[in-house]
Amino acid sequence: MSDELHYHRDGDDLVLRIRLTPRSSSDKVLGLMSDRLKIAITAPPVDGKANAHLIKFLARQFGVAKSEVVIVSGETARDKTICISGPRKLPPEFLIESDVG
Repeated sequence: MSDELHYHRDGDDLVLRIRLTPRSSSDKVLGLMSDRLKIAITAPPVDGKANAHLIKFLARQFGVAKSEVVIVSGETARDKTICISGPRKLPPEFLIESDVG
């Protein structure tokens, strides 16, 4: 397990490191995978659909507008870094600190 957390604060922003699993049966947080939070979404990784769906999912979870969720890196990869500006909610499943493998 890495000593780094999968998230950190940058002022009012929350920065998440995630591992995305597209084409899942449902949208859900699967747990930690090393220093990344594994998230499954239903959208396919085609024509930006997975990224758009991920942004919508995260915006809903953190109580912000979609424009407040930005993919900082990993636009075309499964490993992504996401910045959420001024999250209004902090769902506990996103901030877990134990490793699931």
